[in-house]
Amino acid sequence: MPDRLSALDASFLYLEDPATPMHVGGVAVFRRPRSGFAYEQLVALIEQRLPLVPRYRQKVVGVPGHLARPVWVDDPDFDVHYHVRRSALPRPGTDAQLFDLVGRLMARPLDQTRPLWEAYLVEGLARGHVALVTKTHQALVDGIRTIDFGQVILDAAPQPPEPAPDDEIWVARRLPGPTRLVLDAVAETVRRPREIVENARSAATDALATTQKVAGVLNAVVSAIGLAARPAQAGPLNAPVGRARLFAVSRARLDDLRGVRAKHGGTVNDVVLTVIAGGLRSWLLMRGEQITSSTKVRALVPLAVRDEEADGTVPGMLGNKVTAHLVDLPVGESNPFVRLHHVSHAMRPHNDSVRSVAASALLRVGGFAPPTLHSLGARAAASFSQRIFNVVVTNVPGPQIPLYAGTARMTEMFPVMPLGKNQALAIGVTSYDGGVYFGLTGDRTAMSDVDVLARMLEESVEELLTAVRA
Repeated sequence: MPDRLSALDASFLYLEDPATPMHVGGVAVFRRPRSGFAYEQLVALIEQRLPLVPRYRQKVVGVPGHLARPVWVDDPDFDVHYHVRRSALPRPGTDAQLFDLVGRLMARPLDQTRPLWEAYLVEGLARGHVALVTKTHQALVDGIRTIDFGQVILDAAPQPPEPAPDDEIWVARRLPGPTRLVLDAVAETVRRPREIVENARSAATDALATTQKVAGVLNAVVSAIGLAARPAQAGPLNAPVGRARLFAVSRARLDDLRGVRAKHGGTVNDVVLTVIAGGLRSWLLMRGEQITSSTKVRALVPLAVRDEEADGTVPGMLGNKVTAHLVDLPVGESNPFVRLHHVSHAMRPHNDSVRSVAASALLRVGGFAPPTLHSLGARAAASFSQRIFNVVVTNVPGPQIPLYAGTARMTEMFPVMPLGKNQALAIGVTSYDGGVYFGLTGDRTAMSDVDVLARMLEESVEELLTAVRA
């Protein structure tokens, strides 16, 4: 019997529309080795790793009459060259040109009749660099059966890709016909009769029924957080979004943020949130927004927690246990260290929780875990009403050693987070090999100046460092 999508996974398909595609992305920049890093080499590497993530050769098929949620089935027409594509910038390609391309690629929904992922090799960058831009649907990555592809194509040492042995060539399983899909659905609903009513309701009101069922679980989490009893302060970040996107980045050094933490307390995550608060403060003032000492921007911050049912091993910590924490960023406070103390106080309940996962533990998770955890963070954020927060911020620590795709060394990695309805900005943060990389996704109309905000984040870092050195 094919695997059936969970209610949460199905909701991401039902809720998707042209203005709010439900995929998470990443931009990894590589230094091209002397031996080259051509498109054919990337395809060979991905084909070599596909057996580690079999879901990436499966597509979603609906059940006739909506008698049950859709199922995952092998795609008999799977073509790796359709999913792994090639693009180029006019040499020498600049960061601005690369990130403009990223915004355009991320604005396009994935084809739901095929496996729900795409990858683009972008050539022509300055200094002999290339970039890999990935798109993965939120219905695909659940952190248990399927992790993000970025977690399996990177290695701690150069690994030239090898062709798969002839006896390991993948053959798709036969597609189930409509009759088999219906019989499986009936057999499943006999075992769980409540499913009949729920699935019939979803047939009439697709997204609404499924989302309400998911929201019932999440409301308890929101109530426990406490802030959700009142909506977030209105502002320019909560605006209708269109189909077009802009993408911008900021960079910092991890040692600099650790130095701020060492002198003023808190965690590196607290410092990151303080940097974002400072950047948003400058951006709001630049826009002429009225700011008082009590002005706040509420961030929804997905955080990894321990799986209480796991066996205690580090890989078991990952699972799909990501909870969302609401944090009021004190953008009305002019002193950067008072902002840091406010953020640290707001984050303390999570940091002190026995279920919180320390950054050091996440760094021991096999593979390059940030892409998976950013995807799980996006899944958590998508399930909340945009009325209770202004911006999503995911911050996932990555390894502090160089990683390689084949023989190409990765130099930078930027998360690309999706936007929800009436959510004009989303921010992803990843640390890697001594750097901290901010990826800012903005609606092209409501956040036409997202590149200005990106510069202000770097100025916010410098503001903290200048005060530390004084």
